[in-house]
Amino acid sequence: MYATQALTDLVTLADSFDKNKVTPGVLGFIVFAMLAVGVWMLMKSMNRHMARVDFEEAPDPAVTADATAGAGTAKRK
Repeated sequence: MYATQALTDLVTLADSFDKNKVTPGVLGFIVFAMLAVGVWMLMKSMNRHMARVDFEEAPDPAVTADATAGAGTAKRK
């Protein structure tokens, strides 16, 4: 009985607000700020990881030596 009465009171309070003047408020700002901080931390971590990656590979000396040595030994028909 008390839960039904509490819900009825909350519904009447919800209808009394002007729906054009309702703003996200402090909770909305806190959620947005936490999302912004999370994105900033992810970007900072990504930049750190990308700085550690070495994209330039040195050619393997054994492979290049075999390719140059075998280039002139092909049989002709």
